Amino acid sequence: MLRQQDVGHRIVVRRIVGIREGRPLFSDALGELVELSETHLTIATAQGRVRVPVAEVHRAKRVPPTRRPTASAVVELELAADEAWPAPVRGRLGDWLLRSADGWTGRANSALPVGDPDRPLPAAVDAIERWYAGHGQPAMVNTPLPLAVPVGAELDARGWTARPLTLVQTVPLATLLAPEPPPGPGATVPAGGPPVGLDVAPSEEWLAVAAGRKGGLPDSARHILTAVARVRFAQVYADGRLVATGRGTVTGQGRWLGLSLIEVAPSARRQGLAALVVRALAGWGAAEGATHTFLQVEQRNTGAVALYRKLGFTTHHTYLTRVAPPA
Repeated sequence: MLRQQDVGHRIVVRRIVGIREGRPLFSDALGELVELSETHLTIATAQGRVRVPVAEVHRAKRVPPTRRPTASAVVELELAADEAWPAPVRGRLGDWLLRSADGWTGRANSALPVGDPDRPLPAAVDAIERWYAGHGQPAMVNTPLPLAVPVGAELDARGWTARPLTLVQTVPLATLLAPEPPPGPGATVPAGGPPVGLDVAPSEEWLAVAAGRKGGLPDSARHILTAVARVRFAQVYADGRLVATGRGTVTGQGRWLGLSLIEVAPSARRQGLAALVVRALAGWGAAEGATHTFLQVEQRNTGAVALYRKLGFTTHHTYLTRVAPPA
Protein backbone atom coordinates (compact mmCIF):
# COMPACT_ATOMS: atom_id res chain seq x y z
CA MET A 1 0.00 0.00 0.00
CA LEU A 2 1.07 3.60 -0.46
CA ARG A 3 2.76 5.69 2.25
CA GLN A 4 3.33 9.39 2.81
CA GLN A 5 6.78 8.99 1.22
CA ASP A 6 4.99 8.30 -2.09
CA VAL A 7 3.29 11.72 -2.19
CA GLY A 8 4.73 13.67 -5.11
CA HIS A 9 5.61 10.55 -7.06
CA ARG A 10 3.99 8.85 -10.05
CA ILE A 11 1.72 5.97 -9.12
CA VAL A 12 -0.82 3.59 -10.63
CA VAL A 13 -3.97 2.68 -8.74
CA ARG A 14 -6.37 -0.16 -9.52
CA ARG A 15 -9.72 0.49 -7.88
CA ILE A 16 -12.91 -1.52 -7.58
CA VAL A 17 -15.73 0.35 -9.32
CA GLY A 18 -18.50 -2.24 -9.17
CA ILE A 19 -19.56 -5.86 -9.21
CA ARG A 20 -20.85 -7.84 -12.17
CA GLU A 21 -22.04 -11.44 -11.89
CA GLY A 22 -20.34 -11.70 -8.55
CA ARG A 23 -16.97 -10.51 -9.84
CA PRO A 24 -15.33 -7.13 -9.19
CA LEU A 25 -14.95 -4.55 -11.96
CA PHE A 26 -11.70 -2.59 -11.98
CA SER A 27 -10.56 0.80 -13.28
CA ASP A 28 -6.96 2.04 -13.39
CA ALA A 29 -5.68 5.58 -12.75
CA LEU A 30 -2.15 6.74 -13.53
CA GLY A 31 -0.68 10.03 -12.33
CA GLU A 32 1.07 11.87 -9.53
CA LEU A 33 -0.05 11.22 -5.96
CA VAL A 34 -0.82 14.67 -4.56
CA GLU A 35 -2.58 13.80 -1.31
CA LEU A 36 -2.89 10.73 0.92
CA SER A 37 -5.06 10.39 4.03
CA GLU A 38 -6.47 7.53 6.03
CA THR A 39 -9.65 7.60 3.95
CA HIS A 40 -8.76 8.96 0.49
CA LEU A 41 -5.99 9.50 -1.99
CA THR A 42 -5.92 12.12 -4.74
CA ILE A 43 -4.11 11.64 -8.05
CA ALA A 44 -3.32 14.29 -10.67
CA THR A 45 -3.89 12.51 -13.99
CA ALA A 46 -3.71 13.81 -17.55
CA GLN A 47 -7.52 14.07 -17.52
CA GLY A 48 -7.73 15.92 -14.20
CA ARG A 49 -7.61 15.15 -10.49
CA VAL A 50 -9.17 11.91 -9.26
CA ARG A 51 -10.13 11.34 -5.62
CA VAL A 52 -10.25 7.65 -4.68
CA PRO A 53 -11.58 6.26 -1.38
CA VAL A 54 -9.00 3.97 0.20
CA ALA A 55 -11.74 1.37 0.64
CA GLU A 56 -12.01 1.08 -3.16
CA VAL A 57 -8.27 0.55 -3.76
CA HIS A 58 -7.48 -2.99 -4.89
CA ARG A 59 -3.81 -2.37 -5.61
CA ALA A 60 -1.55 0.69 -5.76
CA LYS A 61 2.17 1.15 -6.35
CA ARG A 62 4.77 3.69 -7.34
CA VAL A 63 5.89 3.55 -10.98
CA PRO A 64 8.93 5.07 -12.73
CA PRO A 65 8.62 8.75 -13.67
CA THR A 66 7.95 9.72 -17.24
CA ARG A 67 11.03 10.08 -19.35
CA ARG A 68 12.94 13.32 -19.29
CA PRO A 69 11.76 16.02 -21.68
CA THR A 70 13.67 16.32 -24.92
CA ALA A 71 16.19 19.10 -25.39
CA SER A 72 13.82 20.81 -27.82
CA ALA A 73 11.00 20.72 -25.24
CA VAL A 74 13.24 22.35 -22.63
CA VAL A 75 14.33 25.04 -25.11
CA GLU A 76 10.71 25.71 -26.12
CA LEU A 77 9.64 26.18 -22.51
CA GLU A 78 12.67 28.30 -21.56
CA LEU A 79 12.00 30.64 -24.49
CA ALA A 80 8.32 30.89 -23.56
CA ALA A 81 9.39 31.76 -20.00
CA ASP A 82 11.78 34.41 -21.35
CA GLU A 83 8.92 35.98 -23.33
CA ALA A 84 6.81 36.00 -20.17
CA TRP A 85 9.50 37.83 -18.15
CA PRO A 86 11.11 40.16 -20.71
CA ALA A 87 14.24 41.99 -19.63
CA PRO A 88 14.38 45.55 -21.03
CA VAL A 89 18.08 45.30 -21.98
CA ARG A 90 18.94 42.37 -24.21
CA GLY A 91 21.79 41.05 -26.28
CA ARG A 92 22.71 37.90 -28.20
CA LEU A 93 25.63 35.54 -28.33
CA GLY A 94 24.68 33.38 -31.29
CA ASP A 95 21.47 31.75 -30.06
CA TRP A 96 22.23 32.53 -26.40
CA LEU A 97 20.33 35.38 -24.76
CA LEU A 98 21.90 38.09 -22.60
CA ARG A 99 19.49 39.93 -20.28
CA SER A 100 19.74 42.85 -17.89
CA ALA A 101 17.14 44.63 -15.76
CA ASP A 102 18.90 46.70 -13.09
CA GLY A 103 19.40 43.57 -11.01
CA TRP A 104 15.65 42.98 -10.51
CA THR A 105 15.27 39.16 -10.29
CA GLY A 106 17.75 36.55 -11.41
CA ARG A 107 15.65 35.53 -14.38
CA ALA A 108 15.88 38.98 -15.99
CA ASN A 109 19.59 39.48 -15.23
CA SER A 110 21.14 36.25 -16.43
CA ALA A 111 22.30 34.78 -19.70
CA LEU A 112 20.20 31.94 -21.10
CA PRO A 113 22.51 29.41 -22.81
CA VAL A 114 20.15 27.54 -25.14
CA GLY A 115 21.21 26.81 -28.68
CA ASP A 116 24.60 27.55 -30.25
CA PRO A 117 26.70 30.51 -28.98
CA ASP A 118 28.64 30.61 -32.28
CA ARG A 119 32.00 30.11 -30.55
CA PRO A 120 33.78 27.63 -28.26
CA LEU A 121 32.28 27.35 -24.79
CA PRO A 122 35.17 29.05 -22.91
CA ALA A 123 35.04 31.98 -25.32
CA ALA A 124 31.27 32.20 -24.84
CA VAL A 125 31.64 32.46 -21.07
CA ASP A 126 34.37 35.10 -21.54
CA ALA A 127 31.94 37.10 -23.70
CA ILE A 128 29.20 36.83 -21.04
CA GLU A 129 31.56 38.16 -18.39
CA ARG A 130 32.53 41.11 -20.59
CA TRP A 131 28.89 41.92 -21.45
CA TYR A 132 27.77 42.05 -17.83
CA ALA A 133 30.87 43.97 -16.76
CA GLY A 134 29.96 46.53 -19.43
CA HIS A 135 26.54 46.87 -17.80
CA GLY A 136 28.03 47.29 -14.36
CA GLN A 137 26.60 44.14 -12.81
CA PRO A 138 27.82 40.66 -11.89
CA ALA A 139 27.65 38.02 -14.59
CA MET A 140 24.95 35.40 -14.08
CA VAL A 141 23.89 32.42 -16.17
CA ASN A 142 20.62 30.53 -15.94
CA THR A 143 21.51 26.86 -16.59
CA PRO A 144 18.53 24.62 -17.47
CA LEU A 145 19.29 21.05 -16.41
CA PRO A 146 20.28 18.62 -17.77
CA LEU A 147 20.47 20.60 -21.02
CA ALA A 148 23.18 23.00 -19.81
CA VAL A 149 25.35 20.51 -17.91
CA PRO A 150 28.41 21.29 -20.14
CA VAL A 151 27.96 25.00 -19.39
CA GLY A 152 27.72 24.22 -15.68
CA ALA A 153 30.97 22.26 -15.81
CA GLU A 154 32.77 25.24 -17.39
CA LEU A 155 31.37 27.56 -14.73
CA ASP A 156 32.41 25.14 -11.97
CA ALA A 157 35.96 25.27 -13.28
CA ARG A 158 35.88 29.07 -13.01
CA GLY A 159 34.60 29.10 -9.44
CA TRP A 160 31.05 30.31 -10.15
CA THR A 161 28.59 29.75 -7.30
CA ALA A 162 24.96 28.61 -7.56
CA ARG A 163 21.73 29.98 -6.15
CA PRO A 164 19.09 27.51 -4.82
CA LEU A 165 17.64 25.05 -7.32
CA THR A 166 14.51 26.21 -9.15
CA LEU A 167 11.81 23.83 -10.37
CA VAL A 168 10.14 24.57 -13.70
CA GLN A 169 6.75 22.97 -13.26
CA THR A 170 3.96 22.34 -15.74
CA VAL A 171 0.41 21.05 -15.89
CA PRO A 172 -2.17 20.75 -18.68
CA LEU A 173 -4.74 23.54 -18.43
CA ALA A 174 -7.45 20.89 -18.51
CA THR A 175 -6.18 19.57 -15.17
CA LEU A 176 -6.35 23.00 -13.54
CA LEU A 177 -9.84 23.58 -14.85
CA ALA A 178 -11.24 20.14 -13.99
CA PRO A 179 -13.91 20.12 -11.27
CA GLU A 180 -12.45 19.64 -7.82
CA PRO A 181 -13.04 16.18 -6.34
CA PRO A 182 -15.78 16.09 -3.71
CA PRO A 183 -14.67 16.53 -0.09
CA GLY A 184 -14.36 13.61 2.27
CA PRO A 185 -16.88 12.80 4.99
CA GLY A 186 -17.18 15.53 7.59
CA ALA A 187 -15.21 18.10 5.60
CA THR A 188 -16.55 21.63 5.31
CA VAL A 189 -16.06 23.70 2.21
CA PRO A 190 -16.95 27.37 1.95
CA ALA A 191 -19.53 28.16 -0.68
CA GLY A 192 -17.95 29.86 -3.67
CA GLY A 193 -15.23 32.34 -2.81
CA PRO A 194 -14.37 36.00 -3.24
CA PRO A 195 -14.31 37.22 -6.85
CA VAL A 196 -10.98 37.39 -8.66
CA GLY A 197 -10.44 40.54 -10.69
CA LEU A 198 -8.36 40.15 -13.86
CA ASP A 199 -6.96 43.43 -15.15
CA VAL A 200 -4.84 44.30 -18.18
CA ALA A 201 -2.62 46.58 -16.08
CA PRO A 202 -1.49 46.31 -12.45
CA SER A 203 -2.98 48.63 -9.86
CA GLU A 204 -0.71 50.60 -7.55
CA GLU A 205 -1.75 48.27 -4.71
CA TRP A 206 -0.82 45.26 -6.84
CA LEU A 207 2.57 46.79 -7.61
CA ALA A 208 3.15 47.48 -3.91
CA VAL A 209 2.66 43.78 -3.16
CA ALA A 210 5.15 42.86 -5.90
CA ALA A 211 7.64 45.42 -4.60
CA GLY A 212 7.37 44.00 -1.10
CA ARG A 213 8.02 40.50 -2.34
CA LYS A 214 10.88 41.36 -4.69
CA GLY A 215 12.55 44.17 -2.74
CA GLY A 216 11.62 47.31 -4.66
CA LEU A 217 10.24 48.07 -8.09
CA PRO A 218 12.57 49.93 -10.48
CA ASP A 219 11.40 51.06 -13.91
CA SER A 220 12.88 47.89 -15.40
CA ALA A 221 10.58 45.85 -13.16
CA ARG A 222 7.52 47.65 -14.49
CA HIS A 223 8.74 46.86 -18.01
CA ILE A 224 9.11 43.15 -17.17
CA LEU A 225 5.64 42.99 -15.65
CA THR A 226 3.76 44.82 -18.40
CA ALA A 227 5.71 44.42 -21.68
CA VAL A 228 3.89 41.24 -22.74
CA ALA A 229 1.14 41.39 -25.33
CA ARG A 230 -1.18 39.01 -23.48
CA VAL A 231 -1.04 39.53 -19.72
CA ARG A 232 -3.48 39.68 -16.82
CA PHE A 233 -3.05 40.83 -13.23
CA ALA A 234 -5.22 38.99 -10.72
CA GLN A 235 -6.35 40.51 -7.47
CA VAL A 236 -8.69 39.44 -4.67
CA TYR A 237 -10.13 41.87 -2.13
CA ALA A 238 -11.66 41.07 1.25
CA ASP A 239 -13.10 43.73 3.55
CA GLY A 240 -11.63 46.41 1.30
CA ARG A 241 -8.08 45.00 1.51
CA LEU A 242 -6.03 43.41 -1.28
CA VAL A 243 -5.39 39.89 0.06
CA ALA A 244 -4.23 37.88 -2.98
CA THR A 245 -2.47 38.63 -6.25
CA GLY A 246 -1.08 36.84 -9.28
CA ARG A 247 0.10 37.42 -12.83
CA GLY A 248 -0.61 35.40 -15.95
CA THR A 249 0.88 35.61 -19.43
CA VAL A 250 0.31 33.72 -22.66
CA THR A 251 3.50 33.17 -24.68
CA GLY A 252 5.29 30.47 -26.65
CA GLN A 253 3.18 30.89 -29.80
CA GLY A 254 0.07 30.89 -27.64
CA ARG A 255 0.64 27.47 -26.07
CA TRP A 256 1.86 28.40 -22.60
CA LEU A 257 0.12 30.17 -19.75
CA GLY A 258 2.85 31.41 -17.41
CA LEU A 259 2.05 32.07 -13.74
CA SER A 260 4.11 34.32 -11.51
CA LEU A 261 3.90 36.41 -8.35
CA ILE A 262 1.15 34.32 -6.78
CA GLU A 263 0.94 35.94 -3.34
CA VAL A 264 -1.50 35.81 -0.41
CA ALA A 265 -1.39 38.18 2.55
CA PRO A 266 -0.30 36.34 5.75
CA SER A 267 -3.64 37.07 7.45
CA ALA A 268 -5.57 35.47 4.57
CA ARG A 269 -3.57 32.28 4.05
CA ARG A 270 -4.98 28.74 4.27
CA GLN A 271 -8.29 29.87 2.80
CA GLY A 272 -7.73 28.58 -0.74
CA LEU A 273 -7.07 32.02 -2.22
CA ALA A 274 -3.88 31.04 -4.08
CA ALA A 275 -5.72 28.17 -5.80
CA LEU A 276 -8.58 30.56 -6.57
CA VAL A 277 -6.17 32.98 -8.28
CA VAL A 278 -4.48 30.17 -10.23
CA ARG A 279 -7.79 28.83 -11.52
CA ALA A 280 -9.02 32.28 -12.51
CA LEU A 281 -5.86 32.87 -14.55
CA ALA A 282 -6.17 29.35 -15.99
CA GLY A 283 -9.66 30.17 -17.22
CA TRP A 284 -8.36 33.32 -18.92
CA GLY A 285 -5.43 31.40 -20.44
CA ALA A 286 -7.72 28.72 -21.83
CA ALA A 287 -9.94 31.40 -23.39
CA GLU A 288 -6.78 32.78 -25.04
CA GLY A 289 -6.05 29.37 -26.57
CA ALA A 290 -3.29 28.19 -24.23
CA THR A 291 -3.17 24.45 -23.52
CA HIS A 292 -0.48 24.15 -20.83
CA THR A 293 0.65 26.09 -17.77
CA PHE A 294 4.12 26.65 -16.34
CA LEU A 295 5.58 28.32 -13.29
CA GLN A 296 8.98 28.54 -11.61
CA VAL A 297 9.39 27.90 -7.89
CA GLU A 298 12.44 27.38 -5.71
CA GLN A 299 12.69 23.82 -4.47
CA ARG A 300 13.26 25.05 -0.91
CA ASN A 301 9.87 26.85 -0.93
CA THR A 302 8.16 23.74 0.38
CA GLY A 303 4.82 25.41 1.07
CA ALA A 304 4.43 26.63 -2.50
CA VAL A 305 5.69 23.34 -3.93
CA ALA A 306 3.06 21.45 -1.90
CA LEU A 307 0.30 23.79 -3.08
CA TYR A 308 1.26 23.41 -6.73
CA ARG A 309 1.51 19.63 -6.32
CA LYS A 310 -2.08 19.55 -5.09
CA LEU A 311 -3.13 21.52 -8.17
CA GLY A 312 -1.48 18.90 -10.40
CA PHE A 313 1.86 20.53 -11.28
CA THR A 314 4.86 18.28 -11.88
CA THR A 315 8.49 19.21 -12.52
CA HIS A 316 9.33 19.48 -16.22
CA HIS A 317 13.00 20.36 -15.62
CA THR A 318 15.11 22.40 -13.22
CA TYR A 319 17.61 25.21 -13.43
CA LEU A 320 20.39 26.78 -11.42
CA THR A 321 21.24 30.46 -11.53
CA ARG A 322 25.02 30.63 -11.55
CA VAL A 323 26.88 33.71 -10.29
CA ALA A 324 30.43 34.70 -11.28
CA PRO A 325 32.96 35.18 -8.48
CA PRO A 326 33.90 38.77 -7.62
CA ALA A 327 36.46 40.21 -10.03
